[in-house]
Amino acid sequence: MSIYRNGVWFLKGLKEYTKSGYEKASQHFNAGDLEVNLKDRIFMVTGGSSGVGKSIVEDLAKRGATVHLLCRNTERAEAIKNQIKETTGNENITIHALDLSKPADVYKWAKNFAESSHKLDVLINNAGAMLNVKTVTLDSLDAGFAANTLAHHILTTLLIPKLSESDDPRVVMVSSGGMLVQKLNAADPQCDLGEYDSTMAYAQNKRQQVIMIEQYARKHPKIYFSSMHPGWADTPGVEQAMPGFYTKMKDRLRTPQQGADTALWLAISQAAKKYVSGQFFQDRAPTATHLPLARTKCTPEEEVVFMNKIDDLMQKFSQKPKKEGDDAAEGLPGPGEDAEYASSSSSSTPKYSP
Repeated sequence: MSIYRNGVWFLKGLKEYTKSGYEKASQHFNAGDLEVNLKDRIFMVTGGSSGVGKSIVEDLAKRGATVHLLCRNTERAEAIKNQIKETTGNENITIHALDLSKPADVYKWAKNFAESSHKLDVLINNAGAMLNVKTVTLDSLDAGFAANTLAHHILTTLLIPKLSESDDPRVVMVSSGGMLVQKLNAADPQCDLGEYDSTMAYAQNKRQQVIMIEQYARKHPKIYFSSMHPGWADTPGVEQAMPGFYTKMKDRLRTPQQGADTALWLAISQAAKKYVSGQFFQDRAPTATHLPLARTKCTPEEEVVFMNKIDDLMQKFSQKPKKEGDDAAEGLPGPGEDAEYASSSSSSTPKYSP
């Protein structure tokens, strides 16, 4: 990351990403945008057991939504489910055990859900992981890339047909303004080359997510796609992944509810749909995906190379052989922690083009 990008981004963050930035922006919000009855709407949220994701789930439940909550920590999710049931009376929350760092499991789960009788109106890709050291999974993938990028690509792609059955389908990607310091690296999307920097690897994943949403919007015009930046929020993930930053900034960080606001707005309001699909949002408004003079823009051809790479990886893990004795966990559908699956679908997905 250049000194210029770093400096410009941090100054922008101090002005816009903090609690005071939210409070200033919220003066222009229309409170009525979120006054929506969701009793007939069905949502899926990844990583909804803490932080911004938890706030999203709570706000959906308060409005009567049916929510499918995908997370690895089911014990914590069950506690949240019980808490929400107590405070809202909403019992329509289903927890699904899923480790997003295991793409074969993600593929099998999404395929099963897509082929089930369940309906789906909105997918909120919220889960995120920032790892302090380079971590490689048993599938020889960078763990951050697997969870932040590949898993959400698999979920989104396989659930497109299910979403298309809705009369108002939407996909919201919880990205990060940190992506502004990174140019898409189509040649090395897993940050395998050079010295590993966890913060920059995470920012690269977040840049990838924004590119993915732009590409999905072009390819699937009947679905409303958006990505967003929650701002600098006080969440367990931020505290654990960036302890130095958290200690210095904790009094200025947004609440999880403030961080979740724009994701919720994109997922449920009619006001959001006055904007073109595929854009990146901050505080309920589209915002630039590049800093001035930062040289982070890539070519359309580079975007296509990246999209085709993650498509190829998705196909690879759709065909992973099933081990003898593997069992699916209880529920619809829920892979076990160590399960590997075979897929009956071996057809290749249409490639992206400039």
